Amino acid sequence: MKLLFSSLLFVAFTTLSFAQAQEIKWLTSMDEAIKLSQKEKKPIMLFFTGSDWCGWCIRLQKEVFYKDEFKAWANKSVIAVEVDFPRNKFQTQELKQQNQTLQAQFGVQGYPTVWFVRPENMSDGKINLVQLGNSGYRAGGPENWIKEVTPFFSK
Repeated sequence: MKLLFSSLLFVAFTTLSFAQAQEIKWLTSMDEAIKLSQKEKKPIMLFFTGSDWCGWCIRLQKEVFYKDEFKAWANKSVIAVEVDFPRNKFQTQELKQQNQTLQAQFGVQGYPTVWFVRPENMSDGKINLVQLGNSGYRAGGPENWIKEVTPFFSK
């Protein structure tokens, strides 16, 4: 009986660990994302969304971002940042200001919009976000979406 319980416990723990390893860590702080991007040598993926009201944003998440294939790719390839403009979800004033600044900087007028950027240190100590490319909702699941954005990384 102990052996059966131990085996079941091991399988449950292993499954839970694998599931947690597959989740994407969506950041909201650009300062944190820039530091991580520079440390890990990965581009930043900025997901501009209206998380609680934008139908196309929700569809992109369900059809692409929530799929295991995308999660594996994103964890290996990018630093994911959610730039959210919700209607019914609380955000600090600081986060709202950061998101509005990013929206203006990238000229985002509709959602979902996804920008890929690479932080670059400037001689004056400031950080420049080099634009690599942008996308939005595309039908065809994670394979099609990843295929579309992969060329941005060779810039």
